Amino acid sequence: MSAEPLILTPSAAQRIALIASKQSRPAILRLAVEGGGCSGFQYKFDLADAPENDDSVSETDGVKLVVDPMSLDLIAGSTVDFVESLGGAAFKVENPQAAAGCGCGASFGI
Repeated sequence: MSAEPLILTPSAAQRIALIASKQSRPAILRLAVEGGGCSGFQYKFDLADAPENDDSVSETDGVKLVVDPMSLDLIAGSTVDFVESLGGAAFKVENPQAAAGCGCGASFGI
């Protein structure tokens, strides 16, 4: 059984590379799903030093997106983008499995 691949947009890859460079860290973004938020699950973003052995790894422009197997079950097929608007700038996950979401886009329900 293979999960749908995750997509890291060039915009998100560029922003991760910038953040990692400023922190003298590898350009690796870890995306995890945790219980909580107003819709049941919430996304958690962190820089990682290296992928774990069982992580799913996607790469765009030399930047890696890593996700653990349990989180991957909830976000397979998702696209991670970085968007800037009048309201601010943030990473955004377009999750085809999410049946519900909150107004801020930080949590979702299945």
